[in-house]
Formats: sequence, structure tokens, C-alpha cells
Amino acid sequence: RSSQTQVSRLFSELLPYKKQPVPFFTLTDFGFEGFPAREERVDPRLRLFQLKLTAVQLFGVGGYASWPAMAAAILRRVPTLAFEPNAVPGLANRLIGKFVSRAAVNFPQAARWFRNPEVTGIPVRPEFFSLPAPPAAPPHLLVFGGSQGARILNSALPQIAGKLLAAIPGLAILHQAGARHADSTLAAYQAAGADLSRITVAPFLDDMPARFARANLILARGGASTVAELSAAGKPALIVPFAAAADAHQLKNALAMKEAGAAEVIEEHQLSTTALLEEKLIALLNSPARLTQMSAAARTLAHPAADERIAQIIHGIARL
Repeated sequence: RSSQTQVSRLFSELLPYKKQPVPFFTLTDFGFEGFPAREERVDPRLRLFQLKLTAVQLFGVGGYASWPAMAAAILRRVPTLAFEPNAVPGLANRLIGKFVSRAAVNFPQAARWFRNPEVTGIPVRPEFFSLPAPPAAPPHLLVFGGSQGARILNSALPQIAGKLLAAIPGLAILHQAGARHADSTLAAYQAAGADLSRITVAPFLDDMPARFARANLILARGGASTVAELSAAGKPALIVPFAAAADAHQLKNALAMKEAGAAEVIEEHQLSTTALLEEKLIALLNSPARLTQMSAAARTLAHPAADERIAQIIHGIARL
């Protein structure tokens, strides 16, 4: 019930203009503790869920929480739009993909899992689409692993920082390490003897468009939002996908970027030593022409009108 109170409070803050209370109920109210067994009969819990479902259309973004509502809507013939940001859908979207009214996907590779799919892309803040090109020199490397940081990057970068700085004249590194790991990451750079005047370690980075604008190369994970922002900004990237991501979706996102010529990929198991990471970073940062080509390739994957197109599809299915 505490989670219900928190979400109700969130609705109150985000929807101050609402004239009526927003209905809210938890999935556990209906006995949903996980995905349904793979059986032919309709899960009886969905019948109870349908009693609460009063939507005239439903927009599902995948994940465990979306499955019961989308399944109930399909059973009631309520128009549905599934959104899939990754190159491979998760279990929830795979279960309902062939039964939805429409689907909006980010990667063409995901389209085969859905009925009536369209490659719309992911909505990204408009600032990412109009960033100025960074100066070629001195080069700037941005390292981030999401808001919490990435432990493997926090460990590997300090080990090779000295060699990177020696091999790339004027190189500056901005490393977002996460609030819990910023101090230890900075200490690792210090222990490695790296020139700290050319390295900034931050627990968290705000104004990401500005951070992207300064970067000649970005070292990052392969989450859907990250690759969408890389594409929107036209940023060349070296991607280290999170190995434990469900259905290896980060790896498949990264490989889609690589196939387009927008990124290089190193898998986590290849970082048992740092030699490959060092080799790729030095090669890329020493090749402005290659970075320019990767930047252009990244922009071919961008979808500046994704939000508008998804809104149009939602409006359209309401007429079905």
C-alpha cells in the first residue's frame, strides 16, 4: 500500500489539472506475482482485471506491469498500441505482440514480433537533435553508464587512463561514475597515476545534451534511451552492453548501432583485460575522419518526430 500511496502522490504532482481522481490499483490486488504460465487457457485473473479496465485505448511500454492491462484490453477488443524501444522485445511484448492493434518500435529488427508495426523511434528531448559539432582538438571523451554508473567502466577506465592521455594529445575525460562509486573511481585514477587535471569524475551529470555536445566520442552502455540519444545527437560511440540485461537486449541494441556504422562494441567478457578497450579508444580518438563517418551513420538512425508520430498512432487507433 505504501507504493500505492507514492504513485497516487506522483499523479497528484504531475496531473494538477485533473478534474477527477485518477483510478489506481496494484497488480497484486489481482494476484499477479509474475508472468502467467504458458498454457492455452485464458488466465482467469484477467477476467477480474477486465472489470477494472475502463480505458478506451491502451498504450503499453512493455515490462511485467504492462502485461495484464494489455492482455485484458486485447480480450475486450480495446484498441492497443505496444511500444518497443529495444532491438529485441522483452517477454511481455512478445506475449502480446501479435495481438495488438498497432506497434511502435525503435529498431526494424523488432518489427517481426508485432502486428502492424511501424519504426517510429524513441521520443528524445529536442535539444539532442541540434547540438553543435565539437572541435576536433583537443578531443573529449565522455564516459557514463546510466544514472548509477557502470562498475565495469569505473574499474577499467582508471587502469588505462595514463596510456590514453599519453597517446591522445590534449585528451580530456569526463567520467560519470554514479553517486556510490564516484569517490572510489576518482581514487582509482589517482592510484593509477593519471593526470587528474585532464580527468573529471562526477557522481551524476545533469544537462546531458550539453555534455554530449562537448564529446568527440562516448563510452556508454547499450540501453534503449542511450542509443536513441546517441543517434539523435549524431555521436560516435564505443558501447559496452550490460551483460545481465534481459534477453541480451543491450547487446542487440549495440550490434544494431554497429551494423549501421555508428558504434563499436565490446562485450563485458572481453574486458577481463583492458587491452582491447585501450586499443579501440586510442584508435577511434586518433581518427577524426572515422569519428565523422560514425557521427553521420548515427544520425541515420535518429527519429526527431518520434513523439508526434506515436501520438498520431494513438489518436488513430482510437477510431478502430
